[in-house]
Amino acid sequence: MSQSVSGQGESLVSGSSLYDVLVIGGGNAALCAALMAREAGASVLLLESAPREWRGGNSQHTRNLRCMHDAPQDVLVDAYPEEEYWQDLLKVTGGITNEKLARMVIRSTATCRDWMRKHGVNFQNPLSGTLHVARTNAFFMGGGKALVNAYYRSAERLGVHIRYDSPVDAIELDGGRFIAARSGKERIEARSCVLAAGGFESNREWLREAWGQNERGEWPADNFLIRGTRFNQGVLLRYMLDAGADAIGDPSQSHCVAIDARAPLYDGGICTRIDCVSLGVVVNRDAQRFYDEGEDFWPKRYAIWGRLVAQQPGQIAYSIIDAKSVGRFMPPVFPGTQADTLPELAGKLGLDPAAFTRTVEDYNAACRIGTFDHTVLDDCHTEGLAVSKTHWARPIDTGPFFGYALRPGITFTYLGLKVDEHAAVHFNGMPSDNLFVAGEMMAGNVLGKGYTAGVGMSIGTAFGRIAGDRAAAAAKQQATLTGGERNAA
Repeated sequence: MSQSVSGQGESLVSGSSLYDVLVIGGGNAALCAALMAREAGASVLLLESAPREWRGGNSQHTRNLRCMHDAPQDVLVDAYPEEEYWQDLLKVTGGITNEKLARMVIRSTATCRDWMRKHGVNFQNPLSGTLHVARTNAFFMGGGKALVNAYYRSAERLGVHIRYDSPVDAIELDGGRFIAARSGKERIEARSCVLAAGGFESNREWLREAWGQNERGEWPADNFLIRGTRFNQGVLLRYMLDAGADAIGDPSQSHCVAIDARAPLYDGGICTRIDCVSLGVVVNRDAQRFYDEGEDFWPKRYAIWGRLVAQQPGQIAYSIIDAKSVGRFMPPVFPGTQADTLPELAGKLGLDPAAFTRTVEDYNAACRIGTFDHTVLDDCHTEGLAVSKTHWARPIDTGPFFGYALRPGITFTYLGLKVDEHAAVHFNGMPSDNLFVAGEMMAGNVLGKGYTAGVGMSIGTAFGRIAGDRAAAAAKQQATLTGGERNAA
């Protein structure tokens, strides 16, 4: 195959505009696919809908990759074997996952880091306050933005053509075969294609449709903040579903985190998360607790809280701690609301002081304090409450007191396209031979609900690499069958 391309996406030859592989998307999964296809000798065009300064999708907001390892490995301590990883995933998804595909993802994380380093990604030892994940997660030096930039530099160096501000509106299909993509009035042909354009979390109307109206007459989605990119409108996903691609996942399920209610509407990223939930109590706008704050370690359970808050009146809740908890969690970007007494804190938060004080005092009286240790599932718990706290339960009795208003923060949605182990898009149960999908557009195959830290990057990396490799092979096969010599665009 000809490799007559430049790192800046500028053609060195004239001739056909037919690429071997078209990658639609600009985040981690798309970049992994583009790099793998290019390494296999294919000519590659990557279309990123965002402008260059906002490239990278949700990947720019990430921090780490959840990794299986049977012994200590460079930045990872101890061991995190396949079965434990699988059990963690099984627990957060409630069994709504494809075990075959999930275990593929898990196993791939044991060996992918050397490939990532080859493309410029660096890892660091976990920092203090990184949520009990030194054993399970490898942290990116410089975070997700550095990872995305490294991949783009590597792609340019290898000759991947990259175009920004290039959203794809439609896909031309012949049965289950990819023919071309349409971006505005432009038609872009390729021998194979990888779809990696994200979910629909930035599409407010689709979120409203997915969540509907609740019994209080509210449209919960109207109060959601979008923790991730503003560019994931789900246009390509909707097109593929309307075109008959097999779907997977519940449209109301997502990576949904309780974040600071003062966070921006889009692109707040990881720094908007409130990490002190397990150290105190959480109340709704009626000053009532509604879920066990100490159910499990925060990295395993933090992503359930966005959905829990979404189900509360007004889609708002308040995380309450006292002075004893300060310094034990990752500090948020915005300072908490502070007060010297519980009634004063209630007033500042807009809660009924009597109801709030009663809730906290009832909780305090129910605490059975053993040996507090936030690094293990300790024996500090409550007794006699309608909503128990099973670990880390200590009275909230030492001023000053702090409160953080919470809103649901959507990172990415789980409705997607059904795949097999080759990352192929399916139509009526049959896999396409030249159309593949990776990242958030297929994450619902592994994540039916729930989330655990770093697994989104695991899915995107695993299936991005598979999709890129398969797309290159499909393009090569088609070129052989047609007997046509092609030039890179």
